[in-house]
Amino acid sequence: MTLATLLVVSVCIWAGLWQYNKGQARIRAQQQIDHGLANQPVALPSSIAQKDDWQFKRVAFKGVFAPEYQMLLDNRVHQGVPGYQVVTPVKVSGLETYVLVNRGWVKGNATRTLPEIETPTGEQSFVGDIFVPLDNVFSLEVEQDNTADWQPLWQHIDMKRYQASVPFKVKPYMVRLGKDSQAGGFVREWPVPKDRVKVHLGYAYQWFGFAATFFVIYIVLNLKRLNKEENEDE
Repeated sequence: MTLATLLVVSVCIWAGLWQYNKGQARIRAQQQIDHGLANQPVALPSSIAQKDDWQFKRVAFKGVFAPEYQMLLDNRVHQGVPGYQVVTPVKVSGLETYVLVNRGWVKGNATRTLPEIETPTGEQSFVGDIFVPLDNVFSLEVEQDNTADWQPLWQHIDMKRYQASVPFKVKPYMVRLGKDSQAGGFVREWPVPKDRVKVHLGYAYQWFGFAATFFVIYIVLNLKRLNKEENEDE
């Protein structure tokens, strides 16, 4: 019984700490966003050593769209309507490199025919927030054949796969186009980290509560057992 109780309490505490840390991470992300909105955007970084130092940081740059290697991220829902997020590479002015720009959400259709995406030509001015995709995301998506024609429909951002699929250098992060940017954007209502903070902290306190409850039950049961043994000895 003791071993089982220790195991259950340990699992509950671990789950509580996991949710608590996720809540703290969202708090830091919101602080990063608020800081970016309150200050002037910075230039694109050449590389990112620490993901947390750049996640959601606001940047500004100029460049030209390269729509021939554009992605449509499937199964993206906005206000209950299914659609796609449009991610287009941009040739950064003055550099021999590209950066992926998420231009926002567009509506899908019942026939699953990919929508026609209008893309501005010529140099554009971009302002947005850096977003570093996860390195490992589970997907049933079939790997793209680099020798075949470009397939624009993707299930998620896989930076390593994308970098290996295109004939140019791509920065290892994406820029989510700001709401006020006029550089060919669509619906840009990005998730707000603070909206999930209370959820994660609520789950954390629940798990900590479970741990405390199991511990109290264990103590009560053992006290009853000891009292029973004492009475039997008398």
